[in-house]
Amino acid sequence: MTSVCATGQHDHHDVYAQQCPCRGLLELIANKWTALAVGALAAGPQRFGALQRQLEGVSPKVLTQTLRRLEDANLISRTVYPAVPLHVEYELTEVGWSLTVPLKALRQWVEEHVDEARV
Repeated sequence: MTSVCATGQHDHHDVYAQQCPCRGLLELIANKWTALAVGALAAGPQRFGALQRQLEGVSPKVLTQTLRRLEDANLISRTVYPAVPLHVEYELTEVGWSLTVPLKALRQWVEEHVDEARV
């Protein structure tokens, strides 16, 4: 579906246009914790604690913020199971699954080229 960019200057979305809503999505998916969380969820639904253990170095606050933003963007879903204590699982949505391929390629590129880059 083609829509008019928020700038009103294009009949399509243009990530290079400052006011295009694409920018917000690009900012979200270019975040390191997003890339790592999506990669971790590609293994299947996971609880918060499991994600936090897998994403070494992420604080509970940052992981919570990342998961909320991903849920708001419809990239993941959050399911609460009525149990004591509450059981909450996160999993990729259909559109979230479509993001796994480019993010996996990016993670692989980083691992292959980290020694050549000056970081």
